[in-house]
Amino acid sequence: MPATASRSAPEERLVNLVVALMATDQGLTKDTILSSVTGYREQLEAGASKDALEKMFERDKENLRGLGVPIETIGNRSDPDDLREARYRVPTAEYALPDDISFSPAEIALLNVAGGVWGSGSLSADARSGLRKIRALGIAVDEPIIGYAPRIRVRDASFAALQRAIEECRVVTFVYLRPGEAQPRERRVRPLALVEYEARWHVFGFDLNMDAERTFLLSRIVGDVALRREKFDPALREGAGDRALAGLRALAERQRALLEVHPGTEAALRLARRAQQAPQGILVPYVDLHVFADELASYGPEVRVVAPDDLRDEVVRRLRATVAVHGGGA
Repeated sequence: MPATASRSAPEERLVNLVVALMATDQGLTKDTILSSVTGYREQLEAGASKDALEKMFERDKENLRGLGVPIETIGNRSDPDDLREARYRVPTAEYALPDDISFSPAEIALLNVAGGVWGSGSLSADARSGLRKIRALGIAVDEPIIGYAPRIRVRDASFAALQRAIEECRVVTFVYLRPGEAQPRERRVRPLALVEYEARWHVFGFDLNMDAERTFLLSRIVGDVALRREKFDPALREGAGDRALAGLRALAERQRALLEVHPGTEAALRLARRAQQAPQGILVPYVDLHVFADELASYGPEVRVVAPDDLRDEVVRRLRATVAVHGGGA
């Protein structure tokens, strides 16, 4: 393959790695994986250093283990601590459902609906191709419930580019629209982690223009994310996801909305999951006032904002704009 070959999507590489490790009983050495598994092989042939690929493989292993894939390491039998020629495999007996677990037709239907959140919005075409490879190996796969983790929402357009930039430790630039501002501004960022909070994706990183760590809501990124040649130390990524989530939780704790919600409605069902009871209604923490105002306005008369005033004003403004668009009265 020529050096100009395009790189595989990260999720395709992970699927290919699972396929390879499930297809062997004896296990594969790291050298065999890097030289033969699609996603590593192309980069090796394109001139990527072995050290960089080994680090990528170690991250992929940890990601898969975090997703529940039991990767087994088989060391030297005479010296188990010697991992220079270690072999890796996924024991299919541990990865399959136990024989004593079964599902009724109704339960299978429910799992298919629930698993469908990983559908076309989350798996790339390359990853779906990877699923076909698994079937070709004789491994039973039900695509709707292949998801390693449930999708919170259809990924924002910038997700894939940011994921690649984090993996390759590359600086990015993008145009970002801050809450309340009329015009977006370009940001130059070292992206360190992608995190989901309140069913929305955020990228956490170091804003080189502001010389400070910042968290950006992906839905506020305008246009494409550009990957730059400038790189950063991979060590900066360590603990970044935890710091991002801690900051979002702290912000949400400082911002709580007092809401009155009609029982039995969609608003009551969705908001109750993250709310605390209050004498007048419920208290719901939130991160972004404008995004939360969008959500509350979508419930229409099912919810009323008691406090804070700025949130109530934003919800009212949205409702009035909706009425105006549809030709209603004041």
